[in-house]
Amino acid sequence: MKTNLSSQIKLDRVPKRYYAPDNVLELTALTRFEKVYTEVFESVDGGAAHVARKIAAIIEKCNAENRKCVMALGWGLGSHSVYSELVEMHKANGFSFANTIIFNVAEFYPAIEGEKSSLSILKEIFIDKVDINPENVFSPEASDNVFEFCKQYEETIAKFGGLDITLLELGRAGALSFNEPGSQLSSTTRLMLLSKDSQNTVSKVFQTNDKGVTSAITMGISTLLNAKETFVVGWGEEVASSLKKAVEGPIDDAVPASFLQTVKHARFVVDLAAAEKLTRISKPWLVSSCEWTDQLIRRAIVWLCHVTGKPILKLTNKDYNDHGLSELLALYKSAYEVNIKIFNDLQHTITGWPGGKPDADDTYRPERAKPYPKKVIVFSPHPDDDVISMGGTLQRLVNQKHDVHVAYETSGNIAVGDEDMMRYVLLMNSIAEEFEFATPGIKERLDAITASVAAKKDGDMDIPEARYMKGMIRRAEARTACSYVGVKPENVHFLALPFYETGTIKKGTLGRADVDIVKKLLLDVKPDQMFVAGDLADPHGTHRVCLDAVLAAIDEVKDEEWMKNCKVWMYRGAWAEWDIDYIEMAVPISPEELRQKRNSILKHQSQMENAPFLGNDERLFWQRAEDRNKATAELYSKLGLASYEAIEAFVEYHPIR
Repeated sequence: MKTNLSSQIKLDRVPKRYYAPDNVLELTALTRFEKVYTEVFESVDGGAAHVARKIAAIIEKCNAENRKCVMALGWGLGSHSVYSELVEMHKANGFSFANTIIFNVAEFYPAIEGEKSSLSILKEIFIDKVDINPENVFSPEASDNVFEFCKQYEETIAKFGGLDITLLELGRAGALSFNEPGSQLSSTTRLMLLSKDSQNTVSKVFQTNDKGVTSAITMGISTLLNAKETFVVGWGEEVASSLKKAVEGPIDDAVPASFLQTVKHARFVVDLAAAEKLTRISKPWLVSSCEWTDQLIRRAIVWLCHVTGKPILKLTNKDYNDHGLSELLALYKSAYEVNIKIFNDLQHTITGWPGGKPDADDTYRPERAKPYPKKVIVFSPHPDDDVISMGGTLQRLVNQKHDVHVAYETSGNIAVGDEDMMRYVLLMNSIAEEFEFATPGIKERLDAITASVAAKKDGDMDIPEARYMKGMIRRAEARTACSYVGVKPENVHFLALPFYETGTIKKGTLGRADVDIVKKLLLDVKPDQMFVAGDLADPHGTHRVCLDAVLAAIDEVKDEEWMKNCKVWMYRGAWAEWDIDYIEMAVPISPEELRQKRNSILKHQSQMENAPFLGNDERLFWQRAEDRNKATAELYSKLGLASYEAIEAFVEYHPIR
């Protein structure tokens, strides 16, 4: 069973010489826009192993010099993979950390009740698994005189001769530890108020929706960067923007990570997903000759349209020459030839028939004309992702008489707020009394839910009755939305994958039972077309796990005759759309259809203003979806293609063979 196939999805085949050139001369040319030494690896595992080896080498050097190695260690999720590598070194090869001094880079203030501390994380993932002397571990403490403590913390570091190693994770907003935007280069250990982004990071680490952590004691930027070696790791596309700002932008206190430009001994270690916005990866034609693929040509032309303010068909030879794209003129002889090629490529992505147009020439259409009608399965990680992400396309498929199934992979019960649930509890109590079926058993359960909510603290698990109630709320909303769109009641499937049903934010591991449930549905329906959530940014997110469940099931049935003729389309979630150079099917949405999509999203009332996981974005889900869809349509229009109200975009997944 292959449960990590999403990690093998390569939307952009980046030539290795762009991120791992063979010689220093080529590296110098490729990194001319970069002001911090940045090492890019194809995978998280490769990058983490590299950092671990570097740290081990420094420890050995300190041992050879007969002195202790002093390390400042962060505890964000990004650094966990490095600690795993170090622990493996210790277990497999007996590598010793006995001669190391550990300083925790930050701790919450005031102290949180229980085991919820950054030091507890460090101990769990690293310190307690190796041979570090507990007396050599130092961490900020919630002292009565926090300012005096911060001064003493700095003095303790100095007493050991300063830091040899700093290991940090790049934050989405460019923060270093809890040095929030606005922090100064000269800052030392101090008390900081946490931003929403940092609070969300804390929630991810502890797998809780607790927002009670509002401040922390953190080492300052000056302290962290004064280490002899500073490593900042960054994984995944969600840090790509902050990495570009930190590495290629000006030194700016709004992006604390940009202060790494001021020291020679600092480096970023990132994977390809995090590096995707660096110039050498995203726009290699500006730094080197290119290995031109159709996708790269499309990206280059879209970029050229943006910088010149022209649609595709108005680009000239001079535009190409003036902006570093003369290679394309050499390949295609003229701007006209390139323009026509890319214009036609983009034109062929647009279709009003996402299930294929019957009795039509499908040579240049994204989907096949036959069979018609198609059996379609739309996989939705939560009971609203279907309408949020592809509600217009879903409606179109139903209207065009395809046999559409919607499969909700998880219950989504933890995303229902207590207020919404209690509204239904009150309703049930009133109806039970009015209709005279208020049995002792019903009253007992409803009272238990009410009492549990009253006694509930942040981070507490809901009782089983509450989880069931919340799950039923989401099911009812999903059925209502499907009914509104026109999906048959018998075609609505609630898979309730076991990995999700823990009752907490922390989920279980994807396993055989999860894949078998998805596989059974595939074998029962034998679809001609599938849609899946292709969110690849968060390796630990529910969307990613749900994608892996579907891809694992597809892998096991890929040789079935019906599967050989089945197309799988990936959509994105509420936060982002596919970049235009990836889009393979673009489904236009009219103003009326966009209003219908909004109405179908609004059927999910529990996910409006009171949903626990709305994130940092102040917009509601329907607003995010509309803004995203309208932005895609506007981009197509600016390129000189037809102007639509909105567009939903898809990328085809090809089963790995």
